[in-house]
Amino acid sequence: TGRVISSLSPTHATPDFLRLMKKVVTAYPGQKVHVVLDNASVHLSGDTETWLAKQNGQVVFHFTPTGASWMNQIEIWNGIIARKLIRCGTFRSVKALNREIEAFVKHWNSDCKPFKWAATAEEILGKVRAITARMEALLRATEIDDVARQAA
Repeated sequence: TGRVISSLSPTHATPDFLRLMKKVVTAYPGQKVHVVLDNASVHLSGDTETWLAKQNGQVVFHFTPTGASWMNQIEIWNGIIARKLIRCGTFRSVKALNREIEAFVKHWNSDCKPFKWAATAEEILGKVRAITARMEALLRATEIDDVARQAA
């Protein structure tokens, strides 16, 4: 569903992430759990790698491509909060901002609906491949004329 349970803020560290992962694994005993993550340092830490190795293949991490925030549901959620709350408001303190975010989440969850993807997996992967190819071509460019030709 579109319900938001929690997200990790930049101030949270690996122990919080691993506590969440332990809850997820406990909720699905004996089942293989696939987790889609971005490339945040908390997801790639040594402690996380050690924990993952101890799961003996029961937990599999899949990482979204770097620079593909539009594929990451948490990034999409952060964008919704930014557009609908943060950019529209003035907050006198961090506590006031936190209260407003909590109220926004409570309201959002009171009438939550699933996020609907408008593209198929094949279309998304096609776009990622096209963007990657274009970026590689631009990185190989040696003259401004090369860049201008590719932009045309």
